[in-house]
Amino acid sequence: MINTWLLSLVLFTGCGSSNSDNGGGTPPSPSDAGNITLSQSSLSLTADATDNSTIIVTSDNDWNVTSDQTWCIPSPTNGHNGQTSLKIATLSNKTGSERNATLSFYIKETKKATLTIKQATLPIENYVPSGYNLVWSDEFNAARQSDGKPSLPNSTDWSYETGNGGWGNHELENYIAGFSSKDTCAVISDGTLKIIAKKVGTQVLSIRMNTQKSWTYGYFEARLKLPTGKGTWPAFWMMPKNFTAWPDDGEVDIMEEVGYHPNYVSSSIHCAAYNHTLGTQKTAENYCATAQSDFHIYGCLWTTDYIKFYVDGVNTLTFPNDNTGNKSTWPFNAPFYLKLNLAWGGDWGGAQGVDESILPATYEIDYVRVYQK
Repeated sequence: MINTWLLSLVLFTGCGSSNSDNGGGTPPSPSDAGNITLSQSSLSLTADATDNSTIIVTSDNDWNVTSDQTWCIPSPTNGHNGQTSLKIATLSNKTGSERNATLSFYIKETKKATLTIKQATLPIENYVPSGYNLVWSDEFNAARQSDGKPSLPNSTDWSYETGNGGWGNHELENYIAGFSSKDTCAVISDGTLKIIAKKVGTQVLSIRMNTQKSWTYGYFEARLKLPTGKGTWPAFWMMPKNFTAWPDDGEVDIMEEVGYHPNYVSSSIHCAAYNHTLGTQKTAENYCATAQSDFHIYGCLWTTDYIKFYVDGVNTLTFPNDNTGNKSTWPFNAPFYLKLNLAWGGDWGGAQGVDESILPATYEIDYVRVYQK
């Protein structure tokens, strides 16, 4: 009897000591165990583009970090046990208002820490000539639809050209009217219009859209961020309302760029006497180092005496009226409407081939504005 009692006591004691090792709870999963400590929990940054803001991340496990804003880029995006210097790069803030981003730090899928980043704003650039007043604009600030999907461009302001006929330039895209089935190529979200070229089956779908209104003379301006990749060909341009023949009736190309020649933006005039089929078009090409990574303002001042082109307020090309009254050299005394499109391939856009691996490609438009006296 005594031996049996002692054996029971030993077994009971052994079981009790096993539970006391972890307090009786469930041990943490080794995959997301650990902690992350940041040298600071918030940053206030200037409006200028920068890549020299640094914090220290201390962790006792492997970790990764994500940003909820594309203008705020952490590097590296992952680290290991110990201390890591994390560099935070930002694009310049030209939105006119302060903006915020959050970096979230994870061990596996468990969020362990956050860093709040506040960025000041640069003054809004104002390149509008003296004496001109706003007569029309689209700021692309429409809210999301009731089902949560992004809004589409307003049909009272814009119409679409559709088709895949090459458009006189052997282009490869199929232009659609905003969306086709479940594929949407023109969406408004976060205060900008996104024109998206995307591969769907054997086709590349994209957008070519025109203002419903037209104007004779004025200052025309758009704030744009251009797509990347060989094959892209974004444009912001003007065509005559009462079109009968090209190039006789004129064409005004405020901004064009091709993806194989990144950040080189062009402005051109086409008419019967001056056009690319003759090799006589009036064109200026300018290097804009961040045309594909940041927004820039492209403008055109059209008067009875000249047409001037601008990039961020800098005059890049002036085409004077020769005052001969000859339509072949100056057809620019009739109403013109504005156009936005993202072509794929073509005689210029595809001159060095296309790279479908970069699709979808996004052409982003902050606003389009028209001013007149």
